[in-house]
Amino acid sequence: MRLTTKGRFAVTAMLDLALRRGGGPVTLAGISERQKISLSYLEQLFGKLRRHALVESVRGPGGGYYLAKSLDDIAVSDIIKAVDEPIDATQCGGLGNCHDDRECMTHELWTNLSGKIYDYLASVTLAHLVAQQRGVGVAEIKDNTQSMSRRSAGTKADVASVL
Repeated sequence: MRLTTKGRFAVTAMLDLALRRGGGPVTLAGISERQKISLSYLEQLFGKLRRHALVESVRGPGGGYYLAKSLDDIAVSDIIKAVDEPIDATQCGGLGNCHDDRECMTHELWTNLSGKIYDYLASVTLAHLVAQQRGVGVAEIKDNTQSMSRRSAGTKADVASVL
């Protein structure tokens, strides 16, 4: 199984966004510059992330994107699925038609591996990745996230009025 640039870039961009949470909407141009990801590619990825309710956007001057959920509520698996990246180690795409329209001898092995990979990616949240980048514990990030959520409750209403 190989994670393509689509999945890697989506996770990287979401982590960039998460690290800037609370400072207002983040522009794709800013993410593009910091992460060296094509702006047009980011636009495609963020369209999918928005349709899956992982990010929200603000139009106009000062606009950009912000996370639509808390750091604890966005798993890496959610991001990867949102951009249509398969989490599948089988050669047949999980269809079971690997060898003359039948399962190959190792089909169950690769299916189980796919499940383990998915379980791992589902267990890693943006809160974990932010904590890792900042060198702090996840519990500390949760405390900061909760206090930011209380402070920014009015911000979402302000953002909605701009739209």
